[in-house]
Amino acid sequence: MRQGPSCSRHFLTSLLLGCLLALTPSSPEAWSASSPSPDAARRSYERGVALFREGNADGAIEALKKALAQNPRLAEAHHVLGLVYFQSKRNPDEAIQAYKQSLKYGPPSAEILNDLADVYLAQGRGEEAEQVLRQVLDIAPGNEEAHLDLARLYEERHDRPNAVKMYQALLRVRPDHAEAMYHLASLYESQGDLKQARDYLSRLTQANPRHADAWYMLGRLAERGNDLHAAAAALKEAIAVKADLVDAHYNLAFVYRSQGLLADAEREFLEVIRYRPEYAEAHLNLGMVYTSLNRLEEAEREYERAVALKPNSAEAHYNLGVFYELHRKDMGRALAQYRRYRDLGGRDERVERIIGLGGM
Repeated sequence: MRQGPSCSRHFLTSLLLGCLLALTPSSPEAWSASSPSPDAARRSYERGVALFREGNADGAIEALKKALAQNPRLAEAHHVLGLVYFQSKRNPDEAIQAYKQSLKYGPPSAEILNDLADVYLAQGRGEEAEQVLRQVLDIAPGNEEAHLDLARLYEERHDRPNAVKMYQALLRVRPDHAEAMYHLASLYESQGDLKQARDYLSRLTQANPRHADAWYMLGRLAERGNDLHAAAAALKEAIAVKADLVDAHYNLAFVYRSQGLLADAEREFLEVIRYRPEYAEAHLNLGMVYTSLNRLEEAEREYERAVALKPNSAEAHYNLGVFYELHRKDMGRALAQYRRYRDLGGRDERVERIIGLGGM
């Protein structure tokens, strides 16, 4: 899996617990009579591990190189050196070389191959990453990380069939894998298979009721199917898990407005604006709610705020024009908004007639 500056989860978790320090030293065949003792190389290696754990990358490199000078075939030292170069020094070329040396001198390792794939993925070398990840699955068919990285790689390529196959394979390895279920739901939604999408989301929310994005997607799917009651229920679950999920508040506001629950719609649009005051569409739609409630001063303020925030929005100018025309009976200001709407590419026969009557 792609890594940032944090340690590789599959290797460094054990590293930080000191497990690597108990690794069996390399075979005696690696040593000649004139070589330093294996204990000397092991001590240098352990020193490098400790320095890496402390965040001292330069010291770790020095100690690990000393270990490799004492025993060039010490595979785990090459491996940690690759981690230091990639994660701390941002030197992918040196990391690749170190990982390849580790693979040369050690037994086939899914762990090291995954780390090598991480570097290729970070460099955008997808074909090489794919080859390495396939090697991982050859030697460790149940490796979750390789399945996940391959699925993501295929998804990034828009290779949906292979992405689906790989996420499904990951679920056979780990049936409760949240990311696999969520991405399968997204892929099926994008293909128009809403039933499959809902099925995976239902599985996901049962396995992990606190997955806000899954609840949100379930709400959107229910809204698309015009099941407003189910949509509202799912969106409220999303908000209960993640109160600042702005899109869930926004969609829930629309659901409430469609149900005629204008006070509830007002509350949700206000929540959107509380989290994102610059959200022009929320101001615009809140203006529509206030208009329906005959709270015209507040409606005007919200329409004008929407136009101020997004002056190139034809829709905002159109709605402000309608408000001036129908609720303020101010055709001068209405015409100014309608003309701006038209200038921005808006097309409406009624508006064209009004502008024509206004002297255009």
